[in-house]
Amino acid sequence: MAFAPRGPKASFFDVLDQHRASLLASLRRGGGEPAGGGTRLASRFEDSVGLHMVSHCTTRKIKSDSPKSVKNFALILKILSMIYKLVQSNTYATKRDIYYTDSQLFGNQTVVDNIINDVSCMLKVPRRSLHIFSTSKGLIAGNLRYIEEDGTKVNCACATAVAVPSNIQGIWNLITDAKFLLIVEKDATFQRLLDDNFCNKMSPCIMVTGKGVPDLNTRLLVKKLWDTFHIPVFTLVDADPHGIEIMCIYKYGSMAMSFEAHNLTVPAIRWLGLLPSDIKRLNIPKGTLIPLTKRDQMKLDSILKRPYVACQPFWRKEMEIMADSKMKAEIQALTFLSSDYLSRVYLPNKLKFGGWI
Repeated sequence: MAFAPRGPKASFFDVLDQHRASLLASLRRGGGEPAGGGTRLASRFEDSVGLHMVSHCTTRKIKSDSPKSVKNFALILKILSMIYKLVQSNTYATKRDIYYTDSQLFGNQTVVDNIINDVSCMLKVPRRSLHIFSTSKGLIAGNLRYIEEDGTKVNCACATAVAVPSNIQGIWNLITDAKFLLIVEKDATFQRLLDDNFCNKMSPCIMVTGKGVPDLNTRLLVKKLWDTFHIPVFTLVDADPHGIEIMCIYKYGSMAMSFEAHNLTVPAIRWLGLLPSDIKRLNIPKGTLIPLTKRDQMKLDSILKRPYVACQPFWRKEMEIMADSKMKAEIQALTFLSSDYLSRVYLPNKLKFGGWI
């Protein structure tokens, strides 16, 4: 054993172990989620991959002799030359490093980010193959050890969380006994679970947060953990359209990064909480709920129309409950029941009795 378990009795994880067995059986069959449909958009949904780019998608041309696109063409050439030098010298740079080589020329960081994504898509290679990394904002904690590319040994089973590495491809010798991986939407919730000693109480487990919309490295890490260990992966997000969107990015990917879906998505992810149906079931008072804004309603309608929702009837039902109630709830609403209700009651019961969808 890599770690000494200090969590609940082994029988606590019976349902989790059954869930993992069903995931492994599905992998052996070469399957993913229940069969889903497709769409004629530039990104197509495939149940075992998520949103991925189709070969006949619409393309955009940038001409060197066009006054409208000459600057963008020049910027692309400049970044391509920098990428060439990085690859030739076997060195790496962050997107921020590239921006600061000539911040006045680029104007803002978004310009650099978009060009790097375009180059990655055009060449059909992952961004790390361009020798460009983005600075990680995510955190990881729990039953996990690994060695970084430079030989640094990292132990995530500490009182404080560890920053997600910038070079996920470079980490090796990953070791864990974890029964599950919990993706936490918000840093505040993640820190509260750390303060409540959740990782030890539910040991062995791993927790990850992307601090909201996840960056590329956090998504790559979740994917690497799934590919390496095939343990159940759950999400803990707010019961609102924004939280559902973040969960969908981990599970199915995004349109912007659909060309790299095979390296980023984990369709085996399950929604653990906060479910809209939990609000009524737990008698959370209306005073702690928040009305959906017009923007929320538009986001929810957009998600309900996506192809992957067709093969997730339980997800659709939860979103329809939210739409009908016209209310949303943050995870912090559970503190009305007790200050440590999330870590002491809600999550343990969900994990023990299979309260995920």
